[in-house]
Amino acid sequence: MSYGWAGYILRVDLTEGRITREPLNETWAREYIGGRGLGAKYLYEEMDPGVDALSPENKLIMATGPLTGTNASCGARYMVVTKGPLTGAITTSNSGGHWGPELKFAGYDMVIVEGKAEKPCYLLINDDDVQIRDAGNVWGKVVSETEDAIRDETGMPKLRVACIGPAGEKLVRFAGIINDKHRAAGRSGVGAVMGSKNLKAIAVRGTKGVQIARPKDYMSSIRSYHGHLAESPGRQGLTELGTAPTIDLINAFGGLPTRNFTEGQFEGTEKINGDAIKDTWLVANKACFACNIACGRVTQVTPNADKYMVNMHPRNWKIAGEGPEYENLWSLGADCGIDDMDAIVMANYLCNDLGMDPISMGATLAAAMEMYERGLLSEDQIGMPLKFGDGKALIAMTEATGFREGFGDELAEGSKRMTEKFEHPEYFMGVKGQEFPAYDPRGFQGMGIAFATCNRGACHLRAWTPGIETSGEYDPHTTDGKSKWVAEEQNRTTAHDATGICMFTTAGAPLDDLLPVLSAATDVDYDMDDFVKIGERIWNIERLWNLKAGLTAADDSLPERLLKEAHKKGPSAGVTVNLDVMLPEYYAARGWTPDGKPTQEKLMELGLG
Repeated sequence: MSYGWAGYILRVDLTEGRITREPLNETWAREYIGGRGLGAKYLYEEMDPGVDALSPENKLIMATGPLTGTNASCGARYMVVTKGPLTGAITTSNSGGHWGPELKFAGYDMVIVEGKAEKPCYLLINDDDVQIRDAGNVWGKVVSETEDAIRDETGMPKLRVACIGPAGEKLVRFAGIINDKHRAAGRSGVGAVMGSKNLKAIAVRGTKGVQIARPKDYMSSIRSYHGHLAESPGRQGLTELGTAPTIDLINAFGGLPTRNFTEGQFEGTEKINGDAIKDTWLVANKACFACNIACGRVTQVTPNADKYMVNMHPRNWKIAGEGPEYENLWSLGADCGIDDMDAIVMANYLCNDLGMDPISMGATLAAAMEMYERGLLSEDQIGMPLKFGDGKALIAMTEATGFREGFGDELAEGSKRMTEKFEHPEYFMGVKGQEFPAYDPRGFQGMGIAFATCNRGACHLRAWTPGIETSGEYDPHTTDGKSKWVAEEQNRTTAHDATGICMFTTAGAPLDDLLPVLSAATDVDYDMDDFVKIGERIWNIERLWNLKAGLTAADDSLPERLLKEAHKKGPSAGVTVNLDVMLPEYYAARGWTPDGKPTQEKLMELGLG
């Protein structure tokens, strides 16, 4: 009997049309927990990291954690683990909603998809009955239409669907996988990998539940865990306003990247912050499975949005949906110099329905806007003016990107490839080919080393330093102690990701609360040292994978703009990122060589030697 874990993997070879059910490697499960960790272990053992990300040889792994599908607070998460077409690195893209729990209820800890189907298909999982079905009738449809059509075709109203939109089909390099219409495994192009396999969707219905090893201990631990989270101001803030208030905090410290990182503060934040959404656009909160935070925002555009209908293709016109969250408010807003919330909300809906990452979408557009304003791209090349602050351009280019139409075909490659093609790579703001999220490291020095060293490219979820840098614990503009803290936090968050629990629980429930829940669920007694060591093991196996894929210490870098160009005004004026100091300190804290490779001693310590 498996406890916490379902105990089985579903392996699907699309080339051969073969479906197999195999036992989960229990040793690996204990050593890597699940989700991101277990997915990375399977990818490392089974796949050549040197293959092209969009080739049939790439594997697509969708992995749950042992607490996914339980009643532990926010036990909704699953990870998509694959080689990212945006970065060429390992990517571990996380999503919530209800799809992950449903896969556990069907009796599987993960799905491993291999090869490429001859024609568009989707996978239907109904407990033990698994079929590869023709997807010709939904190929080309947007996400919301796809999910509804598959439910109608199967006659299963409770089916949970994870699918790609046109962006994934057309191999947009930052296409995402969208489940429950609005929850996204969004970053690094996991949707393009799915599209490259001619796989439109994975639809799941499960009825088996999750077995708990020690129910009495588990429920006792859950009460403490839920209680601390419910009472915390951090949880209450997320419930009231979602993530959007972060825009005011980051802007106040001069760390809100504006107009492609040319400035650190945006003058229009009051028009696009949490209060603005709540007062005008918010319809209701929305929660994922087993969530007692409900940070999701169900929104609707205002009548003023009619001004955009002339430029909107009717195939994508929507007036209601979910979001935007903080990152999307920034990428589609401040980074593009746009403070028109209707434009941002509608572009966010487009990203969800077309199936692509709003962070990379907005950041790539911001790079193109800067190049246009500097005369490096012309109106003839783009097909329209592309100035900062233009909401109509935002909507038109978002749609064009999702369908790879016109200049959208250039944007669909991501800003690194786009800027390189037009011979100005200096306007790419990101790491390892992936665009930065909403934090300027000149405002928060710690985010510089966190971005530079993240295994999946620029990411804020592996070590979010603004928390400690705005609390008074660390000066935001110095390097002191940042590298060691980031390395340790990366270990903690990596292990947390492996459990299947949402990272937002850390807003109020300490990590100490999670371990008794995990131990009682699985009957494996994890203490804090064990848990953090597992996170370090996962981080190092991801690093080893990247090294085999051809990445080196040179990829642990930042754009010259952040290293040499200081802001001229605001709280971060005069500050540049001192990566030369932080990177050696980080490698030392990790027990790696000066050129960023895990030492044999470190590998032996982690059981990887």
